[in-house]
Amino acid sequence: MEKKTYKKIVLAYSGGLDTSVLIPWLKENYGAEIIAVSGNVGQGTELDGLEEKALKTGASKLYIEDLTEEFVNDYIIPTMQAGASYEQYLLGTSFARPIIAKRIVEIAKKEGADAICHGCTGKGNDQVRFELAIQAFAPEIDIIAPWRFWELNSREKEIAYAEKHHIPLKINKETNYSKDKNLWHLSHEGLDLEDPANEAPINKPGFLEMSVSPENAPDAPTMVKITFEKGVPVKVDDVTMTPTQVIEKLNELGGANGCGILDIVENRLVGMKSRGVYETPGGTVLYKAHEKLEEITLDKETQHFKQSLALKFADLVYNGQWYTPLRKAMSAFVTSTQETVTGDVVLKLYKGNILPVSVTSPYSLYSAGMATFDEDDCYDQSDSAGFIHLFGLPLKVRAIKAKEVENFPGVE
Repeated sequence: MEKKTYKKIVLAYSGGLDTSVLIPWLKENYGAEIIAVSGNVGQGTELDGLEEKALKTGASKLYIEDLTEEFVNDYIIPTMQAGASYEQYLLGTSFARPIIAKRIVEIAKKEGADAICHGCTGKGNDQVRFELAIQAFAPEIDIIAPWRFWELNSREKEIAYAEKHHIPLKINKETNYSKDKNLWHLSHEGLDLEDPANEAPINKPGFLEMSVSPENAPDAPTMVKITFEKGVPVKVDDVTMTPTQVIEKLNELGGANGCGILDIVENRLVGMKSRGVYETPGGTVLYKAHEKLEEITLDKETQHFKQSLALKFADLVYNGQWYTPLRKAMSAFVTSTQETVTGDVVLKLYKGNILPVSVTSPYSLYSAGMATFDEDDCYDQSDSAGFIHLFGLPLKVRAIKAKEVENFPGVE
């Protein structure tokens, strides 16, 4: 089969191992102009020197797009409000991919590119997240995914290729963890983590970047107060902040206290199980605070239905289905539930633990008078007899029938 040719390829570029080798590899194999695009979603110093590196390795230009505020306001906060987590994972990579892919498509159209390339492996979830977003906005543009067919089919071969082509890397064969970082989290995969029998090296110097291990956290707890307005965090310790600033502050406090370190074997979309270690210090604290506030501000039926919806919402985000009618509709429901999620939550951070201290809201549905074990004048305890009689009526009817019919199936 003859290989297609392209004049201009837009590359999703992070400066990591995969995309670093992709620029010269694409030029060698397609002879096309390569335009690199990096999305700034809060990965900090990882963007340092990126333009020089991209141009030196053969790109004609590099776009570095600041997407942080949009990432927080339109992706992170709605997912947090939904209470969505995938097998405990707080979706840090999952919801970063759609916003980056959407911007890449916009630049590809602006530049008149005829293909978009990404460096995701054929075994991972990110290939799906990137390509579904590209298909949603530019079904006419070809997608190149070299990991599915190229000769550099291992990270060791990629490193050797990079060394041969004098491409600078921040890793070597011994520190070759696969990592993804943004404002919300840092993921670690590969090397010794591939065997679940091996303890994650969270106490090894340099492994954790956003956190300390619980063992190395301070012996004294940190108290933090988080204020929400309609489900959006607006203050930390009574200091008004943007949601982005809130996450940055909670990253600092949660990371210093060893909070938000998750070591799991998750079920990937493509069918295999994969082990990863995630650092999500601020996000884990924020989820806990938001969940605590909803306990007193949502009615029972809404709270329970929302918890069941959160599982499907997490699946959609994890599976790259952000730009779908269902996700949009579910977000509309979640936004409606947040009308009363206003108030203050105080948490105690201590050696990896996030302990609730207090929660208050002007919309609180909690009534001390109703719940007290002491004498009260607002709840007639004798009403419970009739309630239990009606609530248990199906069981009573079944038991009567069982006496009348031989071998009637039991409920044991």
